[in-house]
Amino acid sequence: MFEGIEFLNKELFWLLVLLPLAILWYVFKHKRQTAELKISSLNGFKVTRSWLVKLRPLLFALRLLALALLITALARPRTVDVSSKTKTTRGIDIVMAIDVSASMLAKDLSPNRLEALKKVAAQFIQGRPNDRIGLVEYAGESYTKTPITSDKAIVLRSLRDIKYNTIIEGGTAIGMGLATAVNRLKDSKAKSKVIILLTDGVNNSGFIDPKIASELAVEYGIKTYTIGLGTNGMALSPVAMKNNGAFQYGRVQVEIDEELLQQIADVTGGKYFRATNNKKLREIYSEINKLEKTEIEEFKFYNYEEKYRPLLILASLLLLLELLLRYTVFRSFV
Repeated sequence: MFEGIEFLNKELFWLLVLLPLAILWYVFKHKRQTAELKISSLNGFKVTRSWLVKLRPLLFALRLLALALLITALARPRTVDVSSKTKTTRGIDIVMAIDVSASMLAKDLSPNRLEALKKVAAQFIQGRPNDRIGLVEYAGESYTKTPITSDKAIVLRSLRDIKYNTIIEGGTAIGMGLATAVNRLKDSKAKSKVIILLTDGVNNSGFIDPKIASELAVEYGIKTYTIGLGTNGMALSPVAMKNNGAFQYGRVQVEIDEELLQQIADVTGGKYFRATNNKKLREIYSEINKLEKTEIEEFKFYNYEEKYRPLLILASLLLLLELLLRYTVFRSFV
C-alpha cells in the first residue's frame, strides 16, 4: 500500500499509541454513557431489542478510524520521483595500439596471445562508457583500425575483427604503431590523452624510431602505457607455414624489448607492465582502468508529490458521517 511512499514526519506515528488506549477507555466506560433505570420486575412490559443497540459501537469505530487517518496525514506521506543527469567533467581519449604480427598467435596465453588480448580489451572498453576509444593495428607497418569514437559498439566490432593477416608487412614496428596512435590523438581536445601500446617482440621494422615517436607523444601531452605480452622462457609459436595454409608451431624463445617499453612509458609519464599469462593481463588492464579515472559530476532532481490530502478528506468524511449518525439514527442511544 505504501510502496514508493516516504513519510516526512515519521515520529508522529507514535500518536497511534493513543488508539488502543482509547479502545480500553471505551470498553470500560461505554456502559456509563447510557442512562439506566432499575426496576424490580419487567413483568407487564413488552421487551423489544433494537439492532441499533448492537450497531452503536460503529460511531466510536468511525471516530477512531478518522483519528488514525489524521495521524497518518500529519506524518506527511509523499512520493519521490528521482531523476539524475550526469556530466563528464574530465573526458579521456584512449587509443589502443595492438601488435598483430604472427608471433601474437603464440599459445603461451589461452587460446593464443591475440585472442586473450581481445577478450580483456573488450572488457576494458565496456568499462569506459564515458571515454572515447580508438584502435591501431601494427606489425611491420601500422594503420588506424578505428578512429577515436564514443560509439563503443563500433570499437568492439572492430576489435573482434582484428586478426593476423598477410596484408600487413611482417615484423614488429613499435615506432610506427606508437606514431600512428599519436597522430590519432594529437588534435584531441580531451583533457587527458592515453595510448595503451601492446607488443610481444622487439622493434625490428618500420622507418620511425620508437624514441622519436615517444618524443612526439610528450610534445602533444600523451601518456603511454606499454605492455609486454609473453611468458618467460620458451613459448609455442608459429615457425613456418604448411602447404594447406596453416601454421606449423615450434618452441621459440620469448624476446621482448622491455628496456625500450620501459623507456617509452617513463618518458611519456605512463607505466610499463609485463603480462606473462591471462590472469596477469586482466590485472594489468584493471590497474590501467583504475589509474585513468574519468571524473563525472552527477545532478539529481527530486519531484515530491504530497499524499496527505486524500487522507484528510477521507477523515473529514468519516467524522461528518459519525456526526450525522449520532444526531439522527443513534440520537436516542448516545
